[in-house]
Amino acid sequence: MSSTNGSPIADSALPAAEKADVLWFLPTHGDGHYLGTSHKAREVSLSYLRQIAQAADQLGYFGVLIPTGRSCEDSWVVASALAGLTERLRFLVAVRPGLLSPAVAARMTATLDRISGGRALINVVTGGDPVENKGDGFFADHAERYEITAEFLDIYTRLLKGEDVDFVGKHFRVEGGKLLYPPVQQPHPPLFFGGSSAPAHDVAARQVQKYLTWGEPPAQVADKVRDIRARAAAVGREVSFGIRLHVIVRDTAAEAWAAAGDLIRYIDDATIAEAQKVFARMDSEGQRRMSALHAGRRDQLEVSPNLWAGVGLVRGGAGTALVGDPETVAARIKEYMALGIDTFVLSGYPHLEEAYRFGESVLPLLPRAAGTGAPGVATNHRGPFGEIIGNAIVPEAPRAAAS
Repeated sequence: MSSTNGSPIADSALPAAEKADVLWFLPTHGDGHYLGTSHKAREVSLSYLRQIAQAADQLGYFGVLIPTGRSCEDSWVVASALAGLTERLRFLVAVRPGLLSPAVAARMTATLDRISGGRALINVVTGGDPVENKGDGFFADHAERYEITAEFLDIYTRLLKGEDVDFVGKHFRVEGGKLLYPPVQQPHPPLFFGGSSAPAHDVAARQVQKYLTWGEPPAQVADKVRDIRARAAAVGREVSFGIRLHVIVRDTAAEAWAAAGDLIRYIDDATIAEAQKVFARMDSEGQRRMSALHAGRRDQLEVSPNLWAGVGLVRGGAGTALVGDPETVAARIKEYMALGIDTFVLSGYPHLEEAYRFGESVLPLLPRAAGTGAPGVATNHRGPFGEIIGNAIVPEAPRAAAS
């Protein structure tokens, strides 16, 4: 549903989110100034990931998503390495039903939650690339993967709650399962989960706390939220909602759109075609929907006001970015909040610089939940105020131009 100026109107049937938590992203699959090229690429070392994590911690982000798959460093190892180097930051790490046993995953989850002081978040990833899955020794088809996920989560959550588990299902059998060291968060760390197919929506409605969608236009997101709310209500549950987006924020809209164009300046048509060929082999409904937004074409990338699909020309998964000046990007985020989205998992290129751009210019404009806080107490009690002018004068905010 849209207003006359193209902005979505809140759907009265979808309870709005009054406040939001905002997470950033650790680019363990690579980073740089441009997509589709090694030009000005950046080495993603532990030192660099530490810089991003500590910046996100200082800026007040709720947490960071660490991606999963063979194109990435292992999310659990990275989270463990960074937990002791951060203070408040939470780590959203992937559990992969079918690649891990539920009992082993429960022990990993409880351990990370304990050593981080209750800062673990769990991203349940069913998987959408059959070629990659087979390389990992996992040969289940789309329908079977969701059956496996449902059984896995039944066992996994019961173990984390402290139950002794005996289970016989189609895909798992457990006798005398038990977790000796419980997680800090009770009954267990929150479960995030994404998926756009009907089986995925059913798993979300029945078994997770946070349904996470990729950044589709608001009307499409509203349809998902409405469907999952109805499925959850039918089994006596409630589910909260998040969205995964990139951001390109600059002082002016013109600068932001120029930065968007610059991000893909080195991508040629052959590179786009090769990437889209890989995406087409996947049996992920979410990836199909992402690819359909742009159809591999450069001339139709703004798929909704300020929602740009250029990232998805060569990047799998989340392929859209909110583009604009701080006030516009904040307004678009609030439009998703009006649909019930209360969690935003964001990223931008390069990830260190964009974390600062968004954190300093957009976060202060958002109604933030308790978990997404302001930066820590400033050393200078009046600050932050920039560099002292002439060694004597404290800078002030820009004055409005005289009319």
